[in-house]
Amino acid sequence: MFDRITFDAHIMGGRACIRGMRIPVSVIVGQIAHGATIEEVLADYPHIEPEDIQQALEYAAWLTQEEIYSI
Repeated sequence: MFDRITFDAHIMGGRACIRGMRIPVSVIVGQIAHGATIEEVLADYPHIEPEDIQQALEYAAWLTQEEIYSI
């Protein structure tokens, strides 16, 4: 489902990263959340691709899906 998001205990302590690089998804999502454009993020991280940013945003959205349980 998220083929560009990787988890490796030896890279960034197992945090969600972009394609095995030391670029956490949280950093990318945080930059976008604070107003950076995709072009600015790509300039800051020349090894990533627009599809990486898109998938980072999709992953963040997936994490926030709420499930409501009746008690």
